[in-house]
Amino acid sequence: MTQETHPHSPTDRLDDDDYPAYTMGRAAEMIGATPGFLRAVGEARLITPLRSEGGHRRYSRYQLRIAARARELVDSGTPIEAACRIVILEDQLEEALRLNEELRKPTG
Repeated sequence: MTQETHPHSPTDRLDDDDYPAYTMGRAAEMIGATPGFLRAVGEARLITPLRSEGGHRRYSRYQLRIAARARELVDSGTPIEAACRIVILEDQLEEALRLNEELRKPTG
């Protein structure tokens, strides 16, 4: 079967920002953090990794971008709880601005 007959082929996941493709170790390495940092941002409810069948944490690219932003703030001296709250607010603002822009587009 070709990809045209299977609209959701496994290769589609490679482009999916929400697909939990990365293990904790790989995710930590990618953002230059420790697994403990990823656990901490999870406990602060900034990100909620999915769990594999074996119970291991798995992270998406979107979650890694969010965690990397929190890491930048922590590295500049912001306490982790405050960094997580800032990132949540930034994400909410970005979404609100995107929705506002959508609503301003002319219909027709």
